[in-house]
Amino acid sequence: MKNTVTSAVSNSQTAAPVKTVPASVAMLKVLEAWGIQHMYGYPGGSFNSTMNALDIEKERMQYIQIRHEQVGALAAAAEAKLTGKVAVTFGSAGPGATNLLTGLYDAREDHAPVLALIGQVPSTNMNYNYFQEFDENPIFADVASYARLVMTPESLPYVVDKAIREAYKNKGVSVVVIPNDFGYVPISDDLYSSVSPTDHKERPLPQPNDLEVDAVLEMIKAAKRPIIHVGRGIRDNGKKLVELSQKLQVPIAITGLAKGLIPDDYEGNLGTLNRAASKAADEIFAVSDLVIAIGADFPFANLIYRTHPFKFVQVDVDESQFGRHHYLDLGVWSDAGAFVDMMLARSEAVAPTAFFKAAVADQKNWRAYLDHMTNRETEPLEFEQVYREINKIAEDDAVFSIDVGDNIINSFRYLNLTPKNKWVISALFASMGSGVPGALAGQLAYPDRQVFHIAGDGAFSMVMQDLITERKYKLPIINIITSNGSLNFIKSEQDDIPMNHSGIFIDDQDFAMISRGMGVEAVTVRKSSELPAAFAKALEVTKAGRPFLIDAKITDKRGIPVEELTLKHENGEWIEGISSSYNANNTLDHLTDVHEFFKAYDGANLKSLPEIFAEYNVKP
Repeated sequence: MKNTVTSAVSNSQTAAPVKTVPASVAMLKVLEAWGIQHMYGYPGGSFNSTMNALDIEKERMQYIQIRHEQVGALAAAAEAKLTGKVAVTFGSAGPGATNLLTGLYDAREDHAPVLALIGQVPSTNMNYNYFQEFDENPIFADVASYARLVMTPESLPYVVDKAIREAYKNKGVSVVVIPNDFGYVPISDDLYSSVSPTDHKERPLPQPNDLEVDAVLEMIKAAKRPIIHVGRGIRDNGKKLVELSQKLQVPIAITGLAKGLIPDDYEGNLGTLNRAASKAADEIFAVSDLVIAIGADFPFANLIYRTHPFKFVQVDVDESQFGRHHYLDLGVWSDAGAFVDMMLARSEAVAPTAFFKAAVADQKNWRAYLDHMTNRETEPLEFEQVYREINKIAEDDAVFSIDVGDNIINSFRYLNLTPKNKWVISALFASMGSGVPGALAGQLAYPDRQVFHIAGDGAFSMVMQDLITERKYKLPIINIITSNGSLNFIKSEQDDIPMNHSGIFIDDQDFAMISRGMGVEAVTVRKSSELPAAFAKALEVTKAGRPFLIDAKITDKRGIPVEELTLKHENGEWIEGISSSYNANNTLDHLTDVHEFFKAYDGANLKSLPEIFAEYNVKP
């Protein structure tokens, strides 16, 4: 017995000490194992243990110091949308935490995997009404699909690992609240991450069957005016969908997020619907009798899909979405690409139809109008020429961050995008001020690509302090501010409401001077003839590795509101008119004739859809 005790004591004295690291360092090692290389945030006292870890791990984890937590959260959301990979943001207890909410909701609404790390006061001060202490979990309960308060230092890396898994699984937000003192506590330096090769597998997707595809083909045969409405669920199968469109003589309308996935120059691609729209897409959709929605999450469906009766087919990988947008005639639970493949395999080519020819002619007429507007020279400057110059200098794989407002409409109409491009917007949540954060994320995620940031003066004003972040990290972003002293997107809405313009005019600012004050080179442009030199300077500076800003002082004119066109069938013919809500506040010319409407927007050569239908003998 004595020998046994002696032996045990001897072994304990010679055993190697357990290797430890601060719990916050163990947590960062989990992030590193998942391939996360940087995180966005702003320090606070309740987050100092993690700031200490970031200093220890600075060779492996880059801390991106933004100047407002909302920018950090929006940047993380944008990075997740651009890459498909989880991105990380943080905020300290109290206001640092609540400032994250807009960006986190943006991530949730656009199905982007984001991890938010939230500071909390030391555990020894919790429940004492301590400075900046409050119960944070309820605040994030709605926005996050996974939210946990860390209960012990030892569990910190485990909880963060679990949070990343949940963010990927739910394509949404995970939140981890960390009492500050826990991060300093030494814990065993073990492998806490659960990353494995399985994480890189493609997830199996639902496939269509013969009966479903044949039923859709029969519905197309029975229809007079079918249209495909495709969303980003088509992914890299755009060329196949073009082939199907040509084969079956069915034109295509796209959701905004599908921009670039279907070639802009395909004659049967009519463009986007609703307000940020193509005239041809709105018109052809308005007379459709069969709509086939493929991988489309369309937030304006309750408005546009209810304008007239039609048969409705929905193809989606998520069967819970069936019937969300319209009463369902047929639901096909399937991956969009697999559905298109089987449609091609089981269909026969259709002879050219008058309806398809008319749809193509309508789109050609619209494209000619866009070209006319783009190639004019104007003084004062208008927005179309700005996009002309962007298209001239943009590289094939350029990244675009487009802020909320008129630039969404104008980008859908005038910006050239292909599958090679990466681009990001705040789609469903429409967060003003998302442009700068998206550009930060784009340049950090794709350091070898050209990055553009396009914003109006209203949206840019919300986040312009983070121009200095572009300078600090030497991010060669081309910032283009379309400045017109108006919240023009809202101004246009108020045009069509019987009310006076209210709250939409904002004081102009010298953004070029402000930019130079932050150390970012800039120019101001007031007429179209000045644009080439400004963009040439932007290329020169950004190719040298520095950010640049163009303050484009444009007019506050309204782009042609094609959503105000109406179509109805009367006495055997189609009649196109103008909505009674157009110009309800009487600030514009009162117009009732379609051609006078076109002329008011410099579109004298635009044709009405009934005229085009008559040319191609399309019968109701």
